[in-house]
Amino acid sequence: MSSKSMTGFGRGEAESGGRIWNVEIRCVNHRYLDIKIKLPKGYAALEDQLRKKVSTVIQRGRVDLAVTVSGDFSDLLEMKANTGLAESYRDALEELSQALDVDDNISLVQIASFPDVLVREQKAEDPGSVWETVEQALDTGLSVCDTMRSEEGEALAKDLLQRLDHFSSLVHTIEESIPELLQQRQQNLSERLQKLLDNVQLDPQRLAQEVAILADKTDVTEEIVRLDSHIKQFRAFLDSPEATGRKLDFLLQEFLREVNTMASKINDAAIAHYSVELKGELEKMREQVQNIE
Repeated sequence: MSSKSMTGFGRGEAESGGRIWNVEIRCVNHRYLDIKIKLPKGYAALEDQLRKKVSTVIQRGRVDLAVTVSGDFSDLLEMKANTGLAESYRDALEELSQALDVDDNISLVQIASFPDVLVREQKAEDPGSVWETVEQALDTGLSVCDTMRSEEGEALAKDLLQRLDHFSSLVHTIEESIPELLQQRQQNLSERLQKLLDNVQLDPQRLAQEVAILADKTDVTEEIVRLDSHIKQFRAFLDSPEATGRKLDFLLQEFLREVNTMASKINDAAIAHYSVELKGELEKMREQVQNIE
């Protein structure tokens, strides 16, 4: 079975140049593929590459991807002097010295100790130079997440197949009961006509026509044939390596359409119980299908 769940989690880590990159991936149900990416400041250029990489593995669902980096950034740090501010500090000190008539030598160290005269800045890093490391962490996270999605998808497919088997057996139980139901209705029709006609001899040809009309109204052959076809297609979708969750959901709507038509045609209290059970199974299957990619 190849079905995958849309729910999963994965984490990957890679180290290069004294810096450690971490990638976390969280996937939940969503109608389409919706990727949200959080990146460290200065690395926004990596988003397109990350998005393309994720979309090759995950075809449907809400994906939250967070990238963080920690470690040694000393190679990107540089000190800058705010000479304009330093001159302002010097001028202010000289003005203060004259106003107070205090003769004091103003040193470079003294000026440099004032706030914001010396500023430590981090240089921007070329995102292309770190992509190989980030991709390594991403590949690990995607692999872990995909394994979790496959395991859960296998469990979902197993449950769906069991329900599908039960659904199929109910359909064929209804199919097998139709001849007996038709025979009973034929007998009921004959008895009612006898009472209405007060023992007058029935026209066999007329009775045969009425029975034929009754049989036509009760005939659910087409619905059962279509349901059998849907069941086979459902199994094939579950075994497909592609994302088939939306197809399965649509197919279940077709299941329900045929069940409703079949129930309205038969209109029998005993078989109505089976119809309710069929609809119950379809609802449970639909809940499970919402989790499939």
